[in-house]
Amino acid sequence: MRNHLKKIIYLSVFICSFAVHAGSFDDFFRAVRSDNASGIRTLLNRGFDPNTRDAQGQTGLLIALREPSPKVIQVLLESPQTDVDAGNSKDESPLMLAAIKGEQAVVTRLLERDAAVNKPGWTPLHYAATSGQLTIMKQLLDHYAFIDAQSPNGTTPLMMAAMYGSAEAVKLLLDEGADTQMKNEQGMTALDFAQRGQRPDAVELLTAAMRGKKPPADGKW
Repeated sequence: MRNHLKKIIYLSVFICSFAVHAGSFDDFFRAVRSDNASGIRTLLNRGFDPNTRDAQGQTGLLIALREPSPKVIQVLLESPQTDVDAGNSKDESPLMLAAIKGEQAVVTRLLERDAAVNKPGWTPLHYAATSGQLTIMKQLLDHYAFIDAQSPNGTTPLMMAAMYGSAEAVKLLLDEGADTQMKNEQGMTALDFAQRGQRPDAVELLTAAMRGKKPPADGKW
């Protein structure tokens, strides 16, 4: 009888604990999406794991960057338990998302937390170059970002800047020594990317660089 009672008690505790965790799970992601910083802080103080993933495999930090939920981002980055390199299903890290969105303050904080600047595949510099985020590009390069990093298909940051970024982004990478001769798996160089993207400004900069000419300081001819 006594053993049977113990089993009932243990089962009740387990059920209650599961219910509390399930409630915390919902509360956590609800707070992330509504930018409820105090709610997140309360849950973290109670021991909730900030690296918990939702049904789509997204962490709270990734969701907060997507929304965006700036107050929640700050709380999560203040927590030493937060894994700042935990990526999504596309292998995009928080630093990559912050870079392409131009969230300089978040990039700075992530770098302070030693977020990975260089990683296999697509990198934060690829993402910053894609949207022409000059200040962030400089930050990443100052933190030893590999300027000629290759994506899974061989694309470099210079190629992304040439097709999608800005002339200033192309010039920055050229000034920092990006290799204009590199090719992706399709045999395309950065110049080919610029031509395909119908970017005459980038074409001029790249053509001059390949001929050994130094472009003007403002990147315009």
